[in-house]
This record gives sequence, structure tokens and C-alpha cells, in this order.
Amino acid sequence: MNAPWTPGRNGGAVRDPFTAFVCDELTAEQIRPVIVELGWAPDKVNKGGLRNAVQSLSVSASPQILFVDLSESGDPLNDINSLAEVCEPGTVVIAAGQVNDVRLYRDLVASGIQDYLLKPFSADQLREAFAHAQTVFNAPKHVDASTERPHVMAAVIGARGGAGASTIATSIAWLLGDKAQRSTALLDLDVHFGTGALTLDLEPGRGLTDAIENPSRIDGLFIERAMVKANEKLAVLSAEAPINQPMMTDGAAYFQLQEEMRTAFECTVIDLPRNMLVQHPHLMSDVQATIVATELTLASARDVIRILSWLKSNAPQSKVLVVANKVPTAGSVEISRKDFETSIERKLDYIVPLDTKVATQAAKLGKTLAEAGKGSKAATVLIEVTNRLVATVEEAAAAAAAATNGKAGGKSSLLGKLSGITAMLPKKTGKKAA
Repeated sequence: MNAPWTPGRNGGAVRDPFTAFVCDELTAEQIRPVIVELGWAPDKVNKGGLRNAVQSLSVSASPQILFVDLSESGDPLNDINSLAEVCEPGTVVIAAGQVNDVRLYRDLVASGIQDYLLKPFSADQLREAFAHAQTVFNAPKHVDASTERPHVMAAVIGARGGAGASTIATSIAWLLGDKAQRSTALLDLDVHFGTGALTLDLEPGRGLTDAIENPSRIDGLFIERAMVKANEKLAVLSAEAPINQPMMTDGAAYFQLQEEMRTAFECTVIDLPRNMLVQHPHLMSDVQATIVATELTLASARDVIRILSWLKSNAPQSKVLVVANKVPTAGSVEISRKDFETSIERKLDYIVPLDTKVATQAAKLGKTLAEAGKGSKAATVLIEVTNRLVATVEEAAAAAAAATNGKAGGKSSLLGKLSGITAMLPKKTGKKAA
């Protein structure tokens, strides 16, 4: 259905501008005069509701804008998912029904519909909904940049619980989408306690648990339906599975999700719990950059050493950045920076200072730390990390392309290509280790 981060994927085939499937004549009579005003054919209003829509669209092309009546549906969310399986990507869907439930509305919007109208509705409400749908469908099509810019796949791993890996992952994903204007997927693989959707003030939906339970269903349409949109450039796949429900999987579903996201998005940020390295090491096979988030503690130093050793052996292709998070600017830490670096036998790449005020504000507003703390030292460092991450991937791709072509690859920095992010940096940035 409607997927603003990959518009125009139907290849430009001719499609009807509008089709409706309603449950009663009264609704049909409300719709016909409004669509005539818009120049659409009144005979495109069909009876039968959602069931007829699924049957019809399974054998015919989807319209640009689709109106479906859910009044006779016993399970609207599940039925909308059935519609998504036969609906072409790019179709803008407007639903109507008699259930006045904000949670249902959120779930329907998260599943991919553009709007939900509560019956009975007015002609003005219809006009507004159709106008918005036309705006979405006719929005300028973004050129697929995957041919010019390599896909960025990054993993964020916490050395220990509470190190703030999820805070870093959500901030990087938001910066890639909102500031670098790259279509970005955030994949939160903590199935039971993930906070990816929570951080962005979103309902996680059932997409991730459905993928684990039915990996054979994972394809482009599944990704389009299951991802929860944070904004036009950022979509999230997270979960809050019941803690009495173990998720039994060999990891194939996670790997398939990565593959589909690589096709549908320009960037993928994986919030990867450290236990996944042990259970599903293949998830790191295509990750180009890894951020290890840590605190300056003895236990964290031990686990950073172990994770770095594991990455060296199992994911040698991945560039590793070690980021010390929540480091107090005043007062003592359990281990000094110097001693920590001596222990792990390498420099820390970045230090994210502790900013309790910004973190609290971000939680209250339902925003990432990078968004809520614009201009703060913590946000500035996260911008630097994001710049470094993308530059690393692009430089590696450029070097590989140059080697393939038998030419000397250019070694200049590609940071300038990140429109939006670099411009946010103040003239003097926070210090980082060499």
C-alpha cells in the first residue's frame, strides 16, 4: 500500500485514479458527488466492502487511490493486512468504519493506510481526505539513490545492558533519515524488550513477531506493511512480544528482513542485542560498520575486549567504532579513559557526554536524543558518529569500485556528500580520540 519512502515502484503502469468498495448505499451516495467534483468516474464506487476489494484487486490492477469500507469487518486490522497482500505498492488507501477506537486507528495507519474516517462522515471530510491522498500520490518522486550511493548497513551493539546502544541506534537512524535525507530502516532485534518504537513514541505493531513466526511471508510487500513510519524517511520494525512467549527462530527471518530492507531502503540501522552475536552470528555478514556502545566500567571493558575479538574473527569486513556513552563531564568514573583504552588496547573513537536534562526531555517528548538535544554536546557527537559511519561505507565502496575498474581509488573524504548532517555541525566540534 502507500509507502512514501519508495514511491513509483509499480514501474509507471497505467492505473485507475480512484476505486471505492463500500458496504451500503448511503456511503456510496455520499462518495459519488464528491468524486465527480474531482473528475473521477462515479461507477468506480462498488458494493461489497473490504471482502470484495480483496477479491477484485487479486485479479486486477490497484488504483492510485483506494477507498475501503470496514463496517462489515470483524477483524479490521487482519483484513487490511489481507488487502495489503493483493494491493500494489504505491496505492494510497483510505479506510472508513464505525469503530471509534484510537488504538485501532493507530494500528491501521501503522499497517499502511493513509487515513481512517469514522462513519458517518461529511462531504468536507471526504474532500479533505481525497485531497491529502492526491498530494501523497502526486508528491515529487525521489530518484532511487541506491545506484549512486551504496546501501549503508550498520549495527549498534551494547557492551552491557544500560550502555545506551538503543539511544545511539535511534539517534543515528533519525539523523540518516531527517538530516541526510536517506530512506532509513531501524530494525530493533530485542523482540521482548525493544525500545526502538517507544523512543519515537510509536506503537510497535506485530510486524517483527509475524516475521519470526512466518518467515516465508517476508517480501517487499510485507516490509511495506509491517514497518511503522516515524516520518517520511524513517521506518521502524520493533516489537513488544509477551514475555511468556519465547520467539523460537534459527535467525533466518532476521536475515531475510535485512535483505528486504537493503532493497527497500538506502540505510539500515540494526539495534543488535549482544546475545545475538552468539545465537545468530550470520546477522553480521553484511554489516559494513559496527558501533560498540560502552560505559567506562570494569565489566564493560572486559566485554568490549570480548566483542572486539569476536568481530575481528567473525565480521572482519565491518569497520568498528567504539563509543563511550553517558560519560559524566564532571566527577569520577569507575575507570578513567586512559585506563579503559589501555585495557581494550585501542583508542575510544567517540565520547558521548552524559546529559540528563536532554535525555529526560527526549523521553518526555517521544523524540530521539539527537532530535531533542539539538545543539547539545551529546547531539553533536552523535552527528559526528553518523558522518563517520556513512563516510566509512562510501569510501570502502569507492575503493572497491576503483579496484574493480583497475584505477587508483580516490581517498578524499566523502563527508561533504551528507547534505544536512554536516551543515548541522558547529564550527568547533567536541573532541574525540584519534
